[in-house]
Amino acid sequence: MQDHFTHCAALVREADRDRYLATLFAPAEHRDALFSLYAFDVEISRVRDLAREPMPGEIRLQWWREVLLGERTGEAVANPVAAGLVETLSRYKISPDRLAELVEAHRFDVYDEPMPSRAELKSYASRTAGAIFASAGQILGAATGPSEEAGQAQTLADVLRLLPRHAARRQLYVPLDVLQKYGAKPADIFAMHATPELRAALAELRLRARGHLAHITAAKEISARAWPVFLSLAPLRSFLLAMERANYDPFRPPQAALWRRQWQIWRAPRNPRAYFG
Repeated sequence: MQDHFTHCAALVREADRDRYLATLFAPAEHRDALFSLYAFDVEISRVRDLAREPMPGEIRLQWWREVLLGERTGEAVANPVAAGLVETLSRYKISPDRLAELVEAHRFDVYDEPMPSRAELKSYASRTAGAIFASAGQILGAATGPSEEAGQAQTLADVLRLLPRHAARRQLYVPLDVLQKYGAKPADIFAMHATPELRAALAELRLRARGHLAHITAAKEISARAWPVFLSLAPLRSFLLAMERANYDPFRPPQAALWRRQWQIWRAPRNPRAYFG
């Protein structure tokens, strides 16, 4: 079984370095479980990258849903991420229902239907990233605290960070009602044309993301035990602020060096307001 967890850690290290680094601050006895949860999140989040057509994507997601519901026991053992996750759910008595709902929410990813509204994006964030933060808190035996705010901040930042990738395959995560509010058009995104109207719409998303980040520490609900769950968010504020520069191109999101992100993750618990707002 340890080989499964080693695989999960390697996958997270490759696909989500910030979360990998944050997990190293967790007690050693809980790291394997966190890595299995985050590896599962990586697998679900990249279904669209691995399956270019809706049907293969649906099949992959359905397989994961059945794993969570105990309907693929034999097959799960042969998949290192599934095996690690199943062991984690059992060890920490985590209900699979929340993660099964996460899989359902990610069905949006395999199609090209636009995100219709801010309310729909909020629901998507709560059911996906929010569920991961809450489950990670349960692994550490900590109150879920601001997992909802963390999920919203993470999702909004990802919408901005992945805008070029989504535009290239004509996916639209920027809510239609936000675009309409500023007179921006989906065609602007698909053409990668940074109009003033689109810039205004994206500025609203940045403002909302920064607001959610600030609420994470404003509530003072993060215990010392829970901090490793939220440390991966430490680089987000500087990422969002970099988008406020005059020469910012939304189709070339800013990139921060790994050493800088690592420093921010290490410093965040010592000065939360500087990194969360």
